[in-house]
Amino acid sequence: MILDYLGGLFSNDMGMDLGTANCLIYVKDKGIVLSEPSVVALDKDTGEVKAVGTQAKQMLGRTPANIVAERPMKNGVIASFGVTQKMIRYFIRSVHNRKSLLRPRIVIGIPSSTTEVQRRAVEDAAKQAGAREVILIEEPMASAMGAGLDINEPHANMIVDIGGGTTEVAVISLGGMVVANSIDIAGDEITDCIVQYFRKKYNLIIGETTAEEVKINIGSVYSLEEEMSMEVKGRDQTQGLPRTMTVTSDEIRQAVLEPVRAIVDLVKRTLEETPPELAADLVDRGLVVAGGGSLLRGITDLIHKETDIPVRRAADPLRCVALGTGKCLEFLAEGKDFFID
Repeated sequence: MILDYLGGLFSNDMGMDLGTANCLIYVKDKGIVLSEPSVVALDKDTGEVKAVGTQAKQMLGRTPANIVAERPMKNGVIASFGVTQKMIRYFIRSVHNRKSLLRPRIVIGIPSSTTEVQRRAVEDAAKQAGAREVILIEEPMASAMGAGLDINEPHANMIVDIGGGTTEVAVISLGGMVVANSIDIAGDEITDCIVQYFRKKYNLIIGETTAEEVKINIGSVYSLEEEMSMEVKGRDQTQGLPRTMTVTSDEIRQAVLEPVRAIVDLVKRTLEETPPELAADLVDRGLVVAGGGSLLRGITDLIHKETDIPVRRAADPLRCVALGTGKCLEFLAEGKDFFID
């Protein structure tokens, strides 16, 4: 107890977006100080951590037999408890310049669909990694705050957060979520569809990193004024030899059609469940898209076409949840309750 108290005196409280694809940390009075991929490279024989974050992600698909690079988070929840704990500890120590005695209070954003068991797993992992207190907030609420929406006003605010493992959609009013829906389809699923497209149509095996580059460079979900193309390198499935081919943005649009349709359908279902008075607000106020998936070309145009309401992208879509957890740190002193008990 005394060590926790003393550690708290010198520790920086932090907010954490513990995402499937990336982990971001916000430190009170400093802003976002860390943004790293949620990847850990381990020695299979000893369990020793070889790399975390960007360095570990560069190892995906390139490691020797005794080293495995893995993502300990899946669909926004913990898939590997021990590895997640090591990753969180590494990030906490990185923020505190490796001073292991400091024990911060941490606000963590989690998907709205997580179960009590999954929430407890996040708390336990963070505490065992060095946190003295863990406070959970649902990601749609954190994302809305990070996007600059005034969630306390008596009007509808709608957020669509397309992350790595989950897509979260919520309508918020008077500081609470009136309607919230979530699906385990987001950026990672779109990347997987690109991998499968090359395998099925061209017998070309490409890695996750290559597929992500294709998604970022020429991926789109709505017709472009000028279609794009790029060269893609992989391994021929039949001959087993390296091969290079050219693919167009139109092809990628067809490849990702299924997960994108599921995301749009989730938005429409949430609108159908919204009370009439709040739905009327959205006709004028529209909705905000955030998360890495919001950077897909044409996603705002597609949602607008399907829903006939205004759609805009958040000013800093990749960091909305982390910024929102940072605002929560400010609200803690004011006694405002946006947190999960």
